[in-house]
Amino acid sequence: MQLVVKDRGEVVEVEHVGSAHTDAELALLLAAAGERLAPGQQTLEFGELAAEPARLDDTADWTRRQPAPDLPVADPPSPGRPRSVQVGARVVRTSASLLWNVLIDAYSRLGFDALADEAFRAMVCARVIEPTSKADTVRVLGQVGAPTPGLRTLFRALARCEQRDYREKLARACLAHATRGGALGLILYDVTTLHFEAEHEDGLRKVGMSKERRVDPQIQVGLLVDPSGFPLEVHCFEGNTAETSTLLPVLEAFRDRHQAADLVIVADAGMLSARNLNAIEDAGMSFIVGSRISKAPYDLAAHFERHGNAFDDGQVLESARVMGTGKAARRRRVVYQYRFARHKRDDRAINAMVDRAEKVAAGKRPLKKDRFVRIDASGKGVDWDLVERARQLAGLKGYVTNLPATAMDGPAVVAAYHDLWQIESSFRMAKSDLRARPIFHHKRESIDAHLTVVFAALAVSRHLQDATGASIKNIVRTLHAVRSATIRLDGHEITLDPDIPATAQTILDRLPPTGH
Repeated sequence: MQLVVKDRGEVVEVEHVGSAHTDAELALLLAAAGERLAPGQQTLEFGELAAEPARLDDTADWTRRQPAPDLPVADPPSPGRPRSVQVGARVVRTSASLLWNVLIDAYSRLGFDALADEAFRAMVCARVIEPTSKADTVRVLGQVGAPTPGLRTLFRALARCEQRDYREKLARACLAHATRGGALGLILYDVTTLHFEAEHEDGLRKVGMSKERRVDPQIQVGLLVDPSGFPLEVHCFEGNTAETSTLLPVLEAFRDRHQAADLVIVADAGMLSARNLNAIEDAGMSFIVGSRISKAPYDLAAHFERHGNAFDDGQVLESARVMGTGKAARRRRVVYQYRFARHKRDDRAINAMVDRAEKVAAGKRPLKKDRFVRIDASGKGVDWDLVERARQLAGLKGYVTNLPATAMDGPAVVAAYHDLWQIESSFRMAKSDLRARPIFHHKRESIDAHLTVVFAALAVSRHLQDATGASIKNIVRTLHAVRSATIRLDGHEITLDPDIPATAQTILDRLPPTGH
C-alpha cells in the first residue's frame, strides 16, 4: 500500500504505508492511508477489490494467534463468528480521550484557560477523575491517555498558583460564569473544617472546634457560592478561628474584587452575631441568617398567649427583635415558619435525647454533653421543664433579615434560606468526590495552592452536573469506560474511535456545544 503525490502529472512523492497479506491487514492499511489524505481528497477505485472491500469490523479478535497448521482445531468456530487471524497488529495503548475532552472543554468554557497553565489544568481535571496526591496525579493522567507533565512540573505549577494569584483569576471567571444570565441576587456562605494527618500545630494548622469531634490540627475553609451551589470564593483561616469571624473577610474580599453591591447574603445561624449583621448592613448589603430557636418564645409571645403551640402547616409568622447593645443595638425583622414534617423530626430527636437523659439520671450512661439533664443537690435527673419548652417549639424555624417586607415577604425569605442546602452539597462534593481532605501539605503557600486546585475542580464538577443532571461521579464513571484504542501495524499507528453507549451519549447530548 502506497500513497502517491502527483503535481501536474508528475510523481513528486511516494510514501510506503505497508504490505497486506489478508483482508484484515488491508482494511487496517486502508484506514491508515485514509488518515493521511488531505481533507476532501478522493481515492482511486480498485476494480474487483472494491466490489467487496475489507472492513475494520472484520478484524475482530485479530490480536489472537491463529492455530498452527499442523495442529487440529478442537472446536471449530460457530457460524457467523469471525475466525481469529494473525495480522501482526497490536493494541499499544487505550485512552479515555472522550472523558478528557469533556473535562478540558468544561475547564475552557468556564474561562479558566486564561491562566495559560497546562500543568495546573492537568491537576484540576485529574482531581475530578480521581482525587489523589499530587505525586499520584501522574498515574491518573497516564491512565486516561492525557498529556502527562512530570511531577516536578506539577509542583512548579503549584508554586505559580500562589505567585501569580490564580485564585483571583479563577474567582473572576467564576463570577462571570455565574452572572451570564443576569446579575446575582443571592449569595450563600458557610464554613467547614479540613483536618491534617499531623501531630503538631503551627501558625495555620491548629486544633479548634470540630463538628466531627476531632483533635487533629485543622483549618477553617469559608466557601461562597451562588444559589445553584456554583463556587464564587474560597478562603482559608486558622483552625481555631471562630466561625462568626470568617464571614466578614470573605464578604469584604468579594465586594472589593467585584465592586459588588445590592447583594443578599444567606448564612446559617452560626454566623448570627450583632457585629456581623451590622457590618454587612453598613457595607450596603442585605442578609438572611438563621435565628436561634431559643428566642422564639419571646419573639412569638403574642401567638403563644392566644393560640398556645397550635400552628398550621407552612404557617409563617413575623416579629421583631433588638440585637446588639448600646450604640450597636439595631432592631431586626424575624421570620418564623412552622412545618409539620419538621415537627415530627424534632419530636423524634427530643424523644431520643430524653431517653439518654433518663439513662444518665439512672446511672446507666455516663454524662457527656447530654441535653435535658438536670444536676442539683439531690443528684442527676431529667429537666422536664426544658423538655416541655423544647416540645413547644418543635416544628419552628427562625430567620433574621434586614430586608423590608415590601422587598421580600416572609415565604420568600424562608425559600431563600432553604437554598443553603446547595452550599452543603458543594462542601460534601469537595470533601468526598474531590477529597479535599486529608491534606498532606504543611506550608501555608502549598495549602492555599491545594485549595485553589480543589476550588477549580469544584467549579468544573458543578458546571458538568448542572449541565447534564447527573452526578460528577456518574459522569466520570460512564465516560471513563468509553475508551479509544491505538493500534500499531507495520510501524504505523492507527487510533480507533470507540462505540459510545446510550448512557454516555445521553450525557454528551446534554452538554453545550464545544467552544460555547
